[in-house]
Amino acid sequence: MAEGDAADRFITVIPEIEMPGHSQAVVSAYPELGVTTEPVEPRRNWGVSPYLLNARPETIAFMQNVLAEVLELFPGPWIHIGGDEAVKTQWRASAEIQARIKELGLKDEDALQSWFIQQMDTYLTSKKRRLIGWDEILEGGLAENATVMAWRGVNHAVSAAREGNDAVLTPTSHTYFDYYQSKDTVREPLAIGGFLPLDRVYSWEPMPPGLEPALEKHILGVQAQLWTEYMPNPKAVEYMAYPRLTALAEVAWSAPARKDFDDFRTRLATHLERLRILDVAFRPLDPK
Repeated sequence: MAEGDAADRFITVIPEIEMPGHSQAVVSAYPELGVTTEPVEPRRNWGVSPYLLNARPETIAFMQNVLAEVLELFPGPWIHIGGDEAVKTQWRASAEIQARIKELGLKDEDALQSWFIQQMDTYLTSKKRRLIGWDEILEGGLAENATVMAWRGVNHAVSAAREGNDAVLTPTSHTYFDYYQSKDTVREPLAIGGFLPLDRVYSWEPMPPGLEPALEKHILGVQAQLWTEYMPNPKAVEYMAYPRLTALAEVAWSAPARKDFDDFRTRLATHLERLRILDVAFRPLDPK
């Protein structure tokens, strides 16, 4: 969907450019941006790559130039820089990186990642945009204007809010729609694992317990994750999204006292008929 088409539908597209991890393709194409001097092939399998960007000024400038192009394509306020699953093995083993940590007066590798993200935050802020990243950007210190996507638990959203930063709730426990919808996995499409049925999605109360009422304004909302490694075509994506996405939408917009799963399930029958008419694939409801 083009950016203009999305805006016509009141959708804000948030692009994500991962750094300093999930960057093997970049290091393969531009070895000078990596930590080691060895040739690096583009990654051909799923998972977490050990290849990180280095922390040279030239690398910071390169990534900011990439963001400059992204800003021209996407006019929305948020730019996602990833920040997740940056395995620090290469940084720990690199004499150059260790010298850079000392040069910058930082505590450790986590603090270096925080410094890296802060450079992007400063740049995006200067362009009147807002940085958003996965909750690992909390490690080593949170950038001043950053928004946190809390995927490893809502406690990370609480931490962000208490520092005066905004957060989006994206926990694996209730919003990862690449998880199986039934324990009978033989009859379900191949998935990454996990188990997230419709009723569990609906049971979730997003606002983190214990968060001070004055800080609730920092919780911007929720997001469903639908990573598609195991989904071969759009119909497979639709099957994993619906009707769980319908449940999450009602969870996000409803006061807890008004939620009733039995009532939701009854109303859902009409909505599923709409999806059927629109030729949207969905997982049929389990018998009661």
